[in-house]
Amino acid sequence: MSKSAIDRMNSISEQGLCSGCGICQSIAGSSKIKVVKSMNGFERPVIIGDLDDATVDKIFQICPGTRIEGLPKNQLSSNTKTDNVWGPWHRIVRAWAGNPKIRFEGSTGGVLTALAKFLLSEKRVDFILHVKASSKEPTFGARFLSFTEADVLEATGSRYGPAAPLIDIDEVLSRGSPFAFIGKPCDISALRNLARYDERVDELVKYWLTPVCGGFMSPSSTDNFLTRNGVDRDKLLSLRYRGQGCPGPMQIETLHEKKELHYLDYWGDDESTWNLPFRCKICPDGIGEAADIAASDTWIGGSPTRSESKTDPGTNAVVVRTETGIELLEAAAKSGVINIEYDITPDDMSLYQPHQMHKKYAAYDRYQGLADEGRLVPITKRLRLKELANEINQSTRKIQRDGTIARVRSGKATESKPNSSQ
Repeated sequence: MSKSAIDRMNSISEQGLCSGCGICQSIAGSSKIKVVKSMNGFERPVIIGDLDDATVDKIFQICPGTRIEGLPKNQLSSNTKTDNVWGPWHRIVRAWAGNPKIRFEGSTGGVLTALAKFLLSEKRVDFILHVKASSKEPTFGARFLSFTEADVLEATGSRYGPAAPLIDIDEVLSRGSPFAFIGKPCDISALRNLARYDERVDELVKYWLTPVCGGFMSPSSTDNFLTRNGVDRDKLLSLRYRGQGCPGPMQIETLHEKKELHYLDYWGDDESTWNLPFRCKICPDGIGEAADIAASDTWIGGSPTRSESKTDPGTNAVVVRTETGIELLEAAAKSGVINIEYDITPDDMSLYQPHQMHKKYAAYDRYQGLADEGRLVPITKRLRLKELANEINQSTRKIQRDGTIARVRSGKATESKPNSSQ
């Protein structure tokens, strides 16, 4: 086994760049890399077999911790508009699921759930590859294939914990059946990267859907939250982060009781309380630029108030980026699967998602801070990061660069070598 290969592979996790998507296990094979719950609580790739440099080279080209690209050029058309912050788009709308049950059960307005059910009912795809709550680790998500509309409904609700939807993507592709993928923007990026090496991806993945993602809470923070609220982690049976309303209650079930807590009890009332993995803090694409359709919340300022979250029925902002996405949106709207309220603009998206806008402006200089410290710097393409950085003043840029340097030096951007907790 090559020591350089082992060290390089582990450096992705150790330098805080692993997003936990699981694609490295599929690339190397489960006899060489196993993505499991690590000692730090995250799902991380643990090397268990003979790993060579060529395999690690390929992982570096595909991993969304080391390479993040925008929409492939062949998905751009003469009708594509591009906003520096919000990327390529054809149409942006406020919308919700036409079925009231789906709107209630799903995250925000249930648009992604409604579209997934529509794709199956119309036999456009054979299944949906996405994530549902894990039965083994209730605070985690687990890779799931939905073959029926009932399967899709079973997987509703956002997951704000680790999830590895691409852990066996080679096996999924080997089915030879057309499918839709719903994953976080980093998962979408990983699968797009894989398409450069595996022609089955573009052949079989017919629709690429994503939620606009602000990141997920670190496992230790979730565990501490449960402890503060008197929940024994060892007796936890299920945890629903949101849904059944917008955002809906956080629902916790243990062997002995059921509890409902407020969404803001978990996340806090503003962004300063979000304890995110380092990879999420430097994410250059939480808005799903490589997807056909991205759906977000529509709370002005990026978070609900405690009063409005009790009465909000849920409305998604839907960014449609491709011709495929436009055709799907309009077909779903025509059939009543989704209701479109009205069209909006990239400026509206920045009002709904200010943290995404700020992170996009900061990404380039945060990467410069990584370079200053001799860290791995993710390769990015078609995300306009330098152009955005040049739009802001030098003092603000210095704050972002120096802040990243400080995080690296303090150890906040570093993880221990991945070791299984199992």
